[in-house]
Parts: sequence; C-alpha cells; structure tokens
Amino acid sequence: RDRIQVHLTSLRTYTPTQSSMPVLMGQRTVTWRALAILLLLALVPGALILGGDRLISGRVFFPEREIEQTPADWGLSYEDVRFFTSDGVQLHGWFIPGDRQASLLWFHGNAGNISDRLENMKLLHDHLGVNILIFDYRGYGLSDGRISEKGTYLDGEGALRYLRSRPDVRSDRVVLFGRSLGSAVAVDVAARNDVSGLILESPFTSVPDIAKRWLRFLPGFLVRIKYDSLSKILDIDAPLLVLHGDRDEVVPIELGQRLFKAAAEPKEFYVIQGAGHNDTYRVGGEEYFATLKRFVDGLGEEASEGGPLRVLQEGDAY
Repeated sequence: RDRIQVHLTSLRTYTPTQSSMPVLMGQRTVTWRALAILLLLALVPGALILGGDRLISGRVFFPEREIEQTPADWGLSYEDVRFFTSDGVQLHGWFIPGDRQASLLWFHGNAGNISDRLENMKLLHDHLGVNILIFDYRGYGLSDGRISEKGTYLDGEGALRYLRSRPDVRSDRVVLFGRSLGSAVAVDVAARNDVSGLILESPFTSVPDIAKRWLRFLPGFLVRIKYDSLSKILDIDAPLLVLHGDRDEVVPIELGQRLFKAAAEPKEFYVIQGAGHNDTYRVGGEEYFATLKRFVDGLGEEASEGGPLRVLQEGDAY
C-alpha cells in the first residue's frame, strides 16, 4: 500500500517539438511562446516553495483513518495501547505479545494505517515469536494530530520510549523494523538512541533522491520533505539488516544498496528475488522469515552470552 512515488510520476517532463521552438532572428527576436515558457519556469519553483510542505506532503503521505480490522481478526492476542509524544500528541497502537524476550518496534509505510499490516504481523509473530509494537503516526488511524516529517520522528521516539517503559519488555532487546517510509523514521530513531538492532525493508536514501529517479530535472531544494537517511546512517552503530525486492517499482533497489554501502558494519543485505514494493514478505516466503529470525537470534546470543556479535557479510547482495 506504500505509494511514495505515485503522484510524482504523474508529472511529465516538457519536451519541445520543432513547431514549438522559438525562431531566432540574429540574437534579439524570441517568440511569445518561448517567453511564456521562460516565465513559467521562473514562477513554478516559487509557487512550489511557497506551497511548502502542504504541496509536497500530498505526494508523500496517504493516511487513512478507518481501522478495518484488529489483530483479533487474525487470531492474535493483543493490547490496544495509547501513548504520548514529547510534544503532547496522543498516538494509538497495538502491542502483540510473543514468547521471547526480544521486541520489534514496527514502523509502517506512507499509506493506510496499522490495520492494513495485520497479515504481515501475523506471519512475523508466528515465525519469530517476538513481541511486536505497531503504531500509527499522527494523522493516521486513531492517532491524533497532523502528519509531518518532524512529527513522525517525534512519533518514533515516543513509541520507543513507551515500549521500553513496559514491565513485560526488556529495554535492551528492542529491535527497530522500518518499512518503506518507515525505514527513514527508524533510521532517525536509531541514530539518536541505542537499540539492539535495526531492520530496514525497502529503504531509500532520501525523498529528493526518489523524486529525481522519476523527474530528473527536479531540483532537490524544491522537495521540502527530506527523510534524509543517508546523512544519518553513519550515526548508527547497531547491527543492520537491509531487505529489498529486486523488482521494487516504488523505491528502486539501487537506493537501498546505496544506503547500505554507507552504513557501518556489522551489516547484511538480503535481496528478495522477484519481489516488488508491497509483496516482499509474500514473495520472500520461508527464506524471508528465516533471514529475519537468524538476524534477531544473533542479537539475542550477544545479549545473553555477552560475547561478540557475529559480523554479517554482504555476500552476493549485488
């Protein structure tokens, strides 16, 4: 359901035809059509900048308020939870208990709400057996507030603080799992907090980099929403697992690889063969979940035995 690029691709690059090209007489005469084009090129950037985040956010965020189902519909026990961010916004989420000490804090993508991720949560619960906290950003689902880039960072911090405050959660065994847009939120939170591990699925370097993939002429300064994970990834010293479909039609795998290359060890890149953007866990199947379990289990060995973490290799990721 993640749709970062949808409206970006609705724009088209202007390609002048022979009939629309100005006719020059020496170096002085220019057609009115050419002048109109030049005026448009001068005014559009200003309009974009003046439009600010409202214009860009309409192309990045696709929140939905209605909760269509709950974990109970998938046979999962859960607790309906609410907590506050540092700026006083109340967020809503679900805590799904597992039978292991590790906990996943799950950051969803840019569209829908947490009720659209329940098939994924069911499979994660059954294969990994960990606690899971999934929550909605401000403006999504039953969470209060209005969505913004800064707001999602505060939301992520609030979710981590809440999860660690629970008496049934080991605060030193929290793994962040960010998917698509949620990967950028997870990166920001991990860059400013000590976490047990970081899992990024279908991540990207920044929103301007995604925009440039589809609109090569678009100056990066026009995109007010950044989600600049590339500038933050080196601030993270937690073990990293990156997963990306090699047929991702929304976030090209090259962006995920570029982010991975910039990260510090220990790290691993796992290519989900044949997967697009929204079918990763379905196409990946048992091997996908086995990769996640191996990563989380490796973190558990370090925490319980106090020994060095096994350094994950890139292998045949490229």
